[in-house]
Amino acid sequence: MNCRVCDSTDLELVIDLGLQPWCNHFLREDEVGTEPKYPLRVVYCHDCSTAQLDFTVKKETMFADHTYLSGVTKSLSDHFQTIAREVDHRFLAGAATKSVLDIGSNDGTQLKHFKALGYDVLGVESSKTTAKIANDAGIPTRNDFFNLEVARNLGRKFDVVNAAGVFFHLEELHSVTEGIRETLHQNGVFVVQFLYMKQILKNLAFDQIYHEHLLYYNLSTIDVLLNRHGLDMFDAYLSPIHGGSIIGFVGKAGSREPTGRLLAMRGEEVRDQSNAIGTYQHFARRIVHMCDENLAYLTHQKRSGKRIFGMGAPVKGNTLLNYFGIGTQFIDYLVEKNELRRGLYSPGMHIPIVIENELDTPPDVYYVLAWNFKKEILANNSDLIERRLQFYFPLHPQEG
Repeated sequence: MNCRVCDSTDLELVIDLGLQPWCNHFLREDEVGTEPKYPLRVVYCHDCSTAQLDFTVKKETMFADHTYLSGVTKSLSDHFQTIAREVDHRFLAGAATKSVLDIGSNDGTQLKHFKALGYDVLGVESSKTTAKIANDAGIPTRNDFFNLEVARNLGRKFDVVNAAGVFFHLEELHSVTEGIRETLHQNGVFVVQFLYMKQILKNLAFDQIYHEHLLYYNLSTIDVLLNRHGLDMFDAYLSPIHGGSIIGFVGKAGSREPTGRLLAMRGEEVRDQSNAIGTYQHFARRIVHMCDENLAYLTHQKRSGKRIFGMGAPVKGNTLLNYFGIGTQFIDYLVEKNELRRGLYSPGMHIPIVIENELDTPPDVYYVLAWNFKKEILANNSDLIERRLQFYFPLHPQEG
C-alpha cells in the first residue's frame, strides 16, 4: 500500500492486534458467529511518520448506518457546547450572519449548540439512521459521504467547517480535505477535533485503534496533510475529551500566524520523540503487559465468585475485548445507555447488551470500557460506590 497521507511506500508494521471484527457491528442474535474479521494492524510511514492502518474496511460497510449517537453522553454534549461558544467568541463575535458546516454530524448534537448561538447550520452525515434523528430534531442534515464532489454540489461557503472525531476515519482522505478548502470562506476557520496519538501512546489507549480509525495523527503528521491541500493549522490545544483530543484551528494557507501554544506543542512532540518508530514499538510491548494485568484481575474476581458486567459498550471496547479474549467467561453483560443497542451482542466476543435503566440487579464489579468518561461514570454511580461495588478501569487517562 501507499501512505494515506504522503503516498510513500516506505511503511513498516509496528502494532498487530490480529484479526478482529468491525467493532461497530453490534450483532442481532441471529448474526452471532457470522461476522467477518479483518486484519487490525498499524504501520508507520518512514517518510512522513504517520501511523495508519494497512487494511481498509469499506466506508459503506462502516458508516452507511451505525448505532453510535453523540447525544447519549452528557460530557460529550457539554464539550460540543464549549467548542461552539469558543469558536463564536474568538472568530465571529458580533457578526451579522454566521454559518457552520459539520462533517460527520451524527445526530446533530454539535450543530444544536451552534444553532443556539444564531448560526445557519448544515450537517453532512453518512449514517441514514442518525441523519434522520438529526433532521427530525430540526437540524438540517444531508445523508451522504462528504467529499469534494459533495462540497461542490453544496454550492456555498461557510464561516466555520467542523469535523469532530471523523478526520481520522476518512477513506477518501484527500478528496475530503480538498472539499473542506472548497467550502471554507477565505477567512473561515476549519475546526478539526481528533484523537491525539501522542496522548494515546501516553495513556496506553490501544483500544482507540480500530477499523474506523484509519489514521493516527500527531500535530506534525496532520500538518503534512493540511499543507498538501493549501491549509495551515494556526492554533491547537489538548482537550481531555475521549482521553485526549486535539482541538485544532485551521485556515487557508498564510491567512493566520501560528500561536505560541501551537509552536510549543510541536516542540514537545520533537522532545518526546512522539513521531519516532521506536516509540511505537515500545507501545506495542506495553500492550502485551497490559493484557496480562487485566486477565489476572478478571480471573481473580471470577474465582472469588464475583459477578462482572461491562460498563458501556463503546466501539473501542471491542478492540480491547477481542484482543484480550474477554468474553462471557468473564463478563455477563455490557450495560449501555444507547437504546439503539438494546438486545444486541458485542462483535467477536458475543457479550449480550442490556440497557442501564432496565437493569434489575447490579454486579459486584463493573469493568469500565467507557473509561474516557470516568468522571461522569463515577459521579453518576456514587450510590453504588458507597455500597462497595468495584469500578475497574483498564486504562487510566492522563490530562496534558
